[in-house]
Amino acid sequence: MHPNDIRASFLKYFERHGHRIVPSSPLVPGDDPTLLFTNAGMNQFKDVFLGRERREYTRATSSQKCMRVSGKHNDLDNVGPSLRHHTFFEMLGNFSFGDYFKHDAIELAWTLLTKEWGLDPSRLYATVFKGEPGIPRDDEAYARWRDFLPADHVGELGMADNFWAMGDTGPCGRCSEIYYDRGATVPGTGRFIEDVESGGERFVEIWNNVFMEFERDASGALAALPAPSIDTGMGLERISAVMQGTLSNYDTPLFTPVIAATSKLVGRPYGRSMEPADVSMRVVADHLRAMTFLIADGVVPSNEWRGYVLRKIMRRAMRHGRKLGLDEPFLHELVDVLVAEMGDAYPELKAGRAAIVQVVRAEEERFDAVLTSGLPRLEEALERAAAGARVLPGDEAFKLYDTYGLPRDFIEDLASNQGLRFDAEGFEREMEAQREKARAKSGFEGKKGEDFRFLSGEARAALADAGDVFEGYTDTRLQGVPILAVFDDRKRQVESLPPGAGGWVVLARTPFYVEAGGQVSDQGWLETPAGRSRVGGVVRLGPGLPRAHRVESTLAEIRPRDLVMAEVDVRLRDATRRNHTATHLLHAALRQVLGPHVKQAGSLVAPDRLRFDFVHFSAVTGDEVLRIEQIVNEAILRNEPVTTAVRDTQEAIAAGAMALFGEKYGDKVRVVSIGDGQFSTELCGGTHVRATGDIGAFLVTEETGVAAGVRRIEALTGLGALGYVRPRLQEFEKVRSYLNADSDQVLTRLEARLQGLEKAVKDRDRKLARAAAGGAGAEGERVTIGDVTLVARRVDEASKDLLRSIADQIKSTLTTGIVFLAGPTAEGKVAMVASVTGNVTARIKAGQIVKELAPMVGGGGGGRPDFAEAGGKDPAQVDAMLAAAPEVVKRLLGA
Repeated sequence: MHPNDIRASFLKYFERHGHRIVPSSPLVPGDDPTLLFTNAGMNQFKDVFLGRERREYTRATSSQKCMRVSGKHNDLDNVGPSLRHHTFFEMLGNFSFGDYFKHDAIELAWTLLTKEWGLDPSRLYATVFKGEPGIPRDDEAYARWRDFLPADHVGELGMADNFWAMGDTGPCGRCSEIYYDRGATVPGTGRFIEDVESGGERFVEIWNNVFMEFERDASGALAALPAPSIDTGMGLERISAVMQGTLSNYDTPLFTPVIAATSKLVGRPYGRSMEPADVSMRVVADHLRAMTFLIADGVVPSNEWRGYVLRKIMRRAMRHGRKLGLDEPFLHELVDVLVAEMGDAYPELKAGRAAIVQVVRAEEERFDAVLTSGLPRLEEALERAAAGARVLPGDEAFKLYDTYGLPRDFIEDLASNQGLRFDAEGFEREMEAQREKARAKSGFEGKKGEDFRFLSGEARAALADAGDVFEGYTDTRLQGVPILAVFDDRKRQVESLPPGAGGWVVLARTPFYVEAGGQVSDQGWLETPAGRSRVGGVVRLGPGLPRAHRVESTLAEIRPRDLVMAEVDVRLRDATRRNHTATHLLHAALRQVLGPHVKQAGSLVAPDRLRFDFVHFSAVTGDEVLRIEQIVNEAILRNEPVTTAVRDTQEAIAAGAMALFGEKYGDKVRVVSIGDGQFSTELCGGTHVRATGDIGAFLVTEETGVAAGVRRIEALTGLGALGYVRPRLQEFEKVRSYLNADSDQVLTRLEARLQGLEKAVKDRDRKLARAAAGGAGAEGERVTIGDVTLVARRVDEASKDLLRSIADQIKSTLTTGIVFLAGPTAEGKVAMVASVTGNVTARIKAGQIVKELAPMVGGGGGGRPDFAEAGGKDPAQVDAMLAAAPEVVKRLLGA
């Protein structure tokens, strides 16, 4: 069977058995800060397993895109040498949420493998959990497997193999793995458990059935989940190899098209061996899949977090391309091969094809620049190591890797070629320190409501029963709302908040929007008979729990069960709504002007401004900004209705609604459409205007880059746009009046004035240069060092052009000499130049002089052998630097 047929067969089989086919979630986990990338099929069902989320089905099946490049699930270093490890892979899975359990899960697996797919039952084996302190042996799973397998085909393993957890915390449970015997021709003893425990290749794991029974907390304690559940995972790559009778995943159609295309570029066949060239082809094939899917899901190469991992993968592939002799950019040429193979199963590849190619090509060109800038630094480090202990220090190597982007194996290869030892231990220390920073960042960017994690189980259950009741789409003022709970400033649940205190208030229902999708939380008031208390913000307590309202200072005691009026600040809400709908118009306009590859990569929707980050590969030109602005304002003037509807998520996406990067969607979503939906339709839970005309006006204030391949537009709407423009028009009117020019003549008049000033400055500098050159022999300025004459002089009100002109004048009077000029600039900095006659540059270079002297004034610089210039920050040290010049020149000349 072709892998595409295996995928389809798996999903249809479980659909026939009452499972809902759920599309793969993105590789970027939505609203889960504990994960760098989606690494298992169950990630998108985590809150369902924990009882925090309910869905309209209790059985599901999926083919999930996965990445394993960090933490305990890190296969990066095995990719290439291993024939069955990957960074990106597809995980086929079936799931039960409190529905069936071990008995049915094992039967479903057995029937699919032996009846549907026709695998030889005599070649199938299974393992169960053998039991360890605190967790008993899985007798139920063992007994069920004995209904299908003989005793010698059922083995028992411990925590390392038959207990599965998504991470350090979260859902976990005993599991049962299914293995396939690849036959006596594969090295091994033929004794099942012995081969598995020794890491043999004969018995290959093809399917893991996890029996979700527990949740592990930060202390390591296990608590029973609300209902026993099933989570299974089968790697499509591995089962494809088994069903095609090959020992290598890379010999299946999931990889062979890319490997064949790479082989053609290289001009040599793929030999399916452990030879370096074949390893490199496997690395390229695997990493191409990873980078293509990551970019399709909105990740772009950068030096931070997910973007950093993507960049690392891409540069590892580029490095192996160079090992194959591919010194020019080539990866972008292979993207179409992968899109053709997997685009039907994953339509986002076809939709984002142009953007993917552009990102890959841009990163390949950037890597060439990295090698150009990083290689000299590596060579310097290697020279120091060769002159010393003949060891390349780990911290230096890591800096080259982390700061300059040089791959580790590239650094190691060059060190080895020069007979130097690579300090791997020091490198790993630096790497681990960076991982700690990344882990800290992951925790820091967690859900704001997790600060309330010390809620008692009873309190959490009570709040979960109440749920999160948001009525703010239709009402901004609710009367008689019961208070469910109160928390003090330290977020501890308390019996009451005394007058004058700040804290948090949980309501049975609320009109206050909580920050999500880039839109900030509402502000407003809670009112009791004693008066109003300002609400400064809102946070989520957790999945399925109500939101907590930040009360800045209470006017009277607030207690649970009190009734309050909850009122949103409508002025701020309306301003935020204008900006939110404007981001939808902006997104649509960007795609019209720049192309369909544009994807949202982040946003901020606040009352006073909006910010929109998007995937694009070059700066947006001034003309493009004007066109984008014009399209948005035309949509505003059309005053088209803005409508919302709750729809099935997949139906909405299939109908053309845009889903946004990094967002987590449930089975039902709000769909926001502008006009008839042709201009803009997006999945969005935010608040919006009733018609585009309510926005008033739209003005782009800035366009910048925020990361490689990510641009940012900042804009204003309504009165905010007017408030931005009005003072600038007033300033323009002052300038126009000063120049006595019509509006369309202001720029011409300014240019003429500036040209006149520039000419006057140049004339002045020429006169100063002639006057200064006339005193070239002044006592104390001219020093003879052997056969070389040095002129070192202070020039006040220095500029680079003035110093260059004076230096040229003085140098023309010298036969064999050096001119060094320096002085304070009008801006309070230091400028300096060094000029050397051609017959001296073999002995001393101008760049050496400024490199030695510039640090004395807090600066640096460089240039050609005969001329160099530099700047500095400390004018007070100019005279001291000039006084030191003769000794420096003398030392450099070796006189």
